[in-house]
Amino acid sequence: MRAPLHVITGGARGFGLAISQRLLADGGRVCLLGRSQSSLDTAVEALGEQASGFVCDVADSDSVDAVFAAIRERFGSIDSLVTNAGVARPNKVENLDAAEVAMQVNTNFLGTVFCCKAAIPLLRGAGNPRILTVSSASAWHTDEMAHLSIYAASKAAVERFTRDLREELQDDGIGVTCLRPGSAESGFAGDWDPELLEIAFASWRESGPCMDVGMTSNHVADAVAWALSQPPGVAVDLLEIRPNMKAPKP
Repeated sequence: MRAPLHVITGGARGFGLAISQRLLADGGRVCLLGRSQSSLDTAVEALGEQASGFVCDVADSDSVDAVFAAIRERFGSIDSLVTNAGVARPNKVENLDAAEVAMQVNTNFLGTVFCCKAAIPLLRGAGNPRILTVSSASAWHTDEMAHLSIYAASKAAVERFTRDLREELQDDGIGVTCLRPGSAESGFAGDWDPELLEIAFASWRESGPCMDVGMTSNHVADAVAWALSQPPGVAVDLLEIRPNMKAPKP
């Protein structure tokens, strides 16, 4: 029996890399999608021979279609898609930059749509095919980081899209899950503008003295693996995982 093949967008770092490591440990193979060839090369080298990388801009439908065509040509079919790729740029609404708004919406929401559309034909016929979309606790909880209105809205759109996706794919036997992770150690904010980040931090601090801590990328990866491991005919609709220890805000 061949090892299951998982396609993970944004798979070279953060949640995506942790998810890749966990699915490999469970005996699977992984295809990492990302925009940086160098980051993909580094991740694939670290992950080993059961990992492969494909350069892809999920916000570009032509790029997505080309990559999934390449995956089909190389592997024939896939067993799951995890739409993990996401970007955020903190800013007050009155100061929003149009290009950054478009980047967040296109990557987080349209990227999910484009990848799901391209993956469906490759999932049909698999023994236990799955799609797992990644939302964010920011979509529903006000105690997450401040000034992430566009990021949160784009993730809320992912959740609504996933509801219809689940209904459409039931007859194909493709299980669909939406994962809603809270804050965790992942390096997600590493490329944010330091000045805008500090302004967002200041506003976040004013919302209360404490924060929830205790979650890592590995906990998110465990949740993904559990959702994907459900038997045929069973799917986790919506899974939220959040840190659950109180600590003073920095």
